Amino acid sequence: MELHLIEKTADSILISIKESDMTVITPLLNRLMQRDDVLDVQFTDKHPELEEPRLMVLVDKGDPAEAVRQTARSISQDFADARASIDL
Repeated sequence: MELHLIEKTADSILISIKESDMTVITPLLNRLMQRDDVLDVQFTDKHPELEEPRLMVLVDKGDPAEAVRQTARSISQDFADARASIDL
């Protein structure tokens, strides 16, 4: 997956996601929606040959890019913990 910044304002960020993987996107969306500082999360997946999927995050406080980074790190740690728990 490749992420590309399309637009960033003081309270929102719009990112395109090349070769998106719903195994990662779904937990990211769910976790973002659970955050107290996030007002809205939208994921748009149009025709794959015409436009890359987009993620928009709107926050009421703080930096929207940091909200995405923190959430992604949290999910990454969860996957690492799960992998460690099954490694024998």
